[in-house]
Amino acid sequence: MTIKNFTIEYDAINTKNTFTNGDTVNGRIIVEASKETRIQSLVFTAKGEARVRWSEHYGQYQHHVYWANVKYYDVKHHILREARQDGTDVIGKGRHVFPFSFKIPDRNIPSSFKTSIGRIVHKVKAELKQSMKLTKEVKTYFTFVSKADMTIPGLMDPQFGCKDKSVKVFGSGNISMDVHTQRMGYKQGEALQVTVEINNKSTRSVKPKFILYEKKSFFAQGRRRVCTNEILKEKIESIASGGKQTVTKVITIPRELPPSILNCSIIKQEYRLKIHLNIKYAPDPEIKLPIVILPSFEVPATKQPPGAAGFGFEVFGNQDQEVPWSMTPQPQPAPHAAEPPPPYGAHAMYPSISYTSAL
Repeated sequence: MTIKNFTIEYDAINTKNTFTNGDTVNGRIIVEASKETRIQSLVFTAKGEARVRWSEHYGQYQHHVYWANVKYYDVKHHILREARQDGTDVIGKGRHVFPFSFKIPDRNIPSSFKTSIGRIVHKVKAELKQSMKLTKEVKTYFTFVSKADMTIPGLMDPQFGCKDKSVKVFGSGNISMDVHTQRMGYKQGEALQVTVEINNKSTRSVKPKFILYEKKSFFAQGRRRVCTNEILKEKIESIASGGKQTVTKVITIPRELPPSILNCSIIKQEYRLKIHLNIKYAPDPEIKLPIVILPSFEVPATKQPPGAAGFGFEVFGNQDQEVPWSMTPQPQPAPHAAEPPPPYGAHAMYPSISYTSAL
């Protein structure tokens, strides 16, 4: 084997090792040869794309695979190609370093995202071609966090909801609940303050509960798959029969919570704050308010050591899926030509698994 080592790496620009719109990614491709070697081409590629795929079963023997792709940028640089008349270049024995640099487009691009059903990936890749040999490929993923979109309608407006409930089984009377929040948008780690006014004119006690949960939606070929997951849950003391009380609860948004994704036509990551009253032997009245999680960026630090190739990322697929990802080539819609998401339809959630990059 004439190529002993073939890797790609990039330089971090902050302590979180994240990039955003307009940032420049610098790095290097490293080729180590055991002797003088002819190379047909060495190509660098940077890509940002979203993909979804899942299967649904109809009866015992029929199933359908739903998929969709969207590309956001695709940068290609030819590092080495056709330097000689025979269409090859020659590198000597030893270690060779080929630097690369590209700028992430400063436009509306969704953040990195990963589940077993869909993913949004940002990656750099290198391909090395030699005559009569298999093409060598190496890639590494980097974490992209989109800048906060402050143009979302109602982002900084107060949110409000109300609910009335009549108690008829094992009790009587009426319960009303009014919920207020200061706004819809919050940064990671920020405090969310919610005020609940409860008027319990029933013969039963009620216990308010607060749940922050995420909703992930995937769109493909006119279908939608949805999965939800509770982030945190809190409760307060019961309010006795005939009582009227105003409760203010402060909920801290977890710093590690991924930002909302609202700018991708095939993947959405949304958050809701649900407030419901637990009433024994009766359906629980509840109110849901939208919450938008905005990224909290740090000030860029000085140049950090280069990131190692093979940065961790979940595989795009499910361990138990019947159909592999290597399907027939699929059409790539243009970034601005994507159609709006199809109508709502809820489905079950698949588990996610881990990914380890390889050449």
